[in-house]
Amino acid sequence: MPTSPAHQIACFATLQLQETLKKYFGYDEFRPLQQEIIDDALAGRDVFALLPTGGGKSLCFQLPALLRDGVTIVVSPLIALMKDQVDALRTSGIAATFLNSTLAGSESRERLRGLDRNEFRLLYVAPERLMMENFLERALNWNIAQIAIDEAHCISEWGHDFRPEYRELKKLRTHFPDVPIMALTATATERVRDDIIKQLKLHAPRCYVASFNRPNLTYRVVAKSSAYQQVLDFIRAHPKDSGIVYCASRKSTDALAKKLTNDGIKALPYHAGMEPRERTRNQEAFLRDDARVITATIAFGMGIN
Repeated sequence: MPTSPAHQIACFATLQLQETLKKYFGYDEFRPLQQEIIDDALAGRDVFALLPTGGGKSLCFQLPALLRDGVTIVVSPLIALMKDQVDALRTSGIAATFLNSTLAGSESRERLRGLDRNEFRLLYVAPERLMMENFLERALNWNIAQIAIDEAHCISEWGHDFRPEYRELKKLRTHFPDVPIMALTATATERVRDDIIKQLKLHAPRCYVASFNRPNLTYRVVAKSSAYQQVLDFIRAHPKDSGIVYCASRKSTDALAKKLTNDGIKALPYHAGMEPRERTRNQEAFLRDDARVITATIAFGMGIN
């Protein structure tokens, strides 16, 4: 019995997705809900996705960006997150860029000219930069395929990490009424979900909520007797591993990195009080395995791959 044209088109689309997944991202199959979210994105629908950390949120907007004309604008709250993802995309041969305060003025202008020439598939940008009036006016001349709001819980006053600059994103629908919006987060109660959808004015969004069971992760609580010595002993007991030690303050972050380095453990700090270029250098050193340990405040970690 011959298959229908609609079925043939669906099979071709699935094959194209799988080929793109393998070619650019190196995976043989999608994780739960990824393909459904991508299908909706390619169909031009608004999407809300609540997926666990490590659940593959980024792929949900990165892969569609490769299969249609125009640029996908990704709103990202952290400089470290932007650079991490853009570096990974470029390594995979994907035309991606970011705009933030770490760039010299000449570099920012050159990247903007590239966007004017439609040279990029993905642009990562902070909300406060995106919502500047002159930036929005320029963006109106671009062929924007989709807007993805990463860490979307930051828009809700009911969320644990509310950021006022995210609230401005509700104006995006006014400026770009026909551009589909995807909101993604790994943490949102039902109340926060509803608020995200309301604030971003999502049109009849497809909503996806994944299971948060992570059998590969464990939590352990250890009684603190001599905190520094315990940290040092733990690191020395895992000589082939790297890791992050979170600290309560910037001062303790700097002090711990210095102390570990003095004891033969290459450690670098990361916190919001550092110069952007120094933060970037330390992040890159950690990703290259030039430093085994990052001592950090919560400024490091949201979305870091």
